Amino acid sequence: MSQFIQQFSHYKDKRVLSIFLFGISSGFPWVMIGSALTAWLKEEDLTRSAIGLFGVIFGAYSVNFLWSPLLDRYRTPLMGIKRLGLRRGWVYSMQLAIALCCLIMSTFNVQQDLFFIALFGLFIAIFSATQDIAIDAFRIDSIPSGGRETMSAASAAATAGWWTGYGGLGAIPFFIADLPNWQWSDIYLILGGIMLLLGIPVLLAKEPNIDRDSAVQSASRYYNAHFITGNKHSIKHQISNWLMVTLFEPFREFFSRNGTKFALSVLLFIFLFKMGEAFLGRMSIVFYKEVGFSNTDIGTYSKLFNWWVTILFAGIGGLVNIRYGIYRGLMISGIAMASSNLMFAAIAMTGPNIPLFIATIFVDGFTTAWSSVAMVAFISLMCNKAFSATQYALMASLGVLGRTVLASASGFIVDGMDGNWVLFFIITSVMVTPGLVFLWRIKHHVEALEQR
Repeated sequence: MSQFIQQFSHYKDKRVLSIFLFGISSGFPWVMIGSALTAWLKEEDLTRSAIGLFGVIFGAYSVNFLWSPLLDRYRTPLMGIKRLGLRRGWVYSMQLAIALCCLIMSTFNVQQDLFFIALFGLFIAIFSATQDIAIDAFRIDSIPSGGRETMSAASAAATAGWWTGYGGLGAIPFFIADLPNWQWSDIYLILGGIMLLLGIPVLLAKEPNIDRDSAVQSASRYYNAHFITGNKHSIKHQISNWLMVTLFEPFREFFSRNGTKFALSVLLFIFLFKMGEAFLGRMSIVFYKEVGFSNTDIGTYSKLFNWWVTILFAGIGGLVNIRYGIYRGLMISGIAMASSNLMFAAIAMTGPNIPLFIATIFVDGFTTAWSSVAMVAFISLMCNKAFSATQYALMASLGVLGRTVLASASGFIVDGMDGNWVLFFIITSVMVTPGLVFLWRIKHHVEALEQR
């Protein structure tokens, strides 16, 4: 018992609380361009394929590593926000931009402004993906080197926060949608207002203090000595040096530190691990509504109930990682994730059965939370703090690629099978297997990293 209490004490760290609150801001935009937008489009009678294609806007999350180096070196250009520091300044400025997009989207009509809904949905995705870069870097920078236990607790807090934003706050639009005289376009005004309120914890948080200058100067000397020739005071030389240090060095350092073979194995594992969950998640709201669940059912069970389940098991998952290690957390959650997808197939066979729906949400919430906590801790473990924004964005974007761009084809798959949801969920279950194979192959490397 004393050992459990000692492990649980990591959650009392003030930095972990800030990470939880930042996580809410990270998850909430997925409501705007995910579940809420899907429900809005479904009620306007768009086809499964068309709704699935809207998932392409999530592609911003899979390419955010392209501009992530800028967030490692430069503060936000917005006047008055620079004083918040490198990480908080970027988070807060992106929150303002997302709120503005919600305000604009509230003026649109699906039948007349479908293109602009997609366009501003893309803007929200870009701003949110940029916010995520800064939030993830804030979390990594806030935890001291060698603090594996605290990092696991922080990963659990980040996951719980994300699901509080996506599940807890994400239930609000579904409850409002069933009220008389409320349109989905009106609901986006409320979503924008909530986003503004989420900026308050950012203003109150403490900016992490990380010395990046030494790493940048060392990289600058390395490229001057080996790759860049000519007068070092010339404009051409300075531009070349800036490009190499800012854009190339974070990736070179990652591969150099880990070795090319292991680094590529890590990236492939991250890409494959949650593929099945991604395909399932993209079609879940469409499936619930086609089976016969109401907006209130979806809000109550898929959002609120799932939210609490996720928070509970995020905490437990963090404790498991602290006690048994990140590798075991990933392997256990991966196997459970494959099994949980089959419960959705059971719903497809029985229809809108509330007790089965609750059981499915419970199991799915457990596997989602546990796997997310382990994955966040794993990726954080792989980062160098001098380049935390860039390196985390690179690895996380690969996981998001499966969850977003590729999963956009999920609607075509269901349509191609004539709406055979049972077969679709079986396929998503099998998709987990390749990721587990790659995890098993890098087991010893991961366990060695945990002991550093």
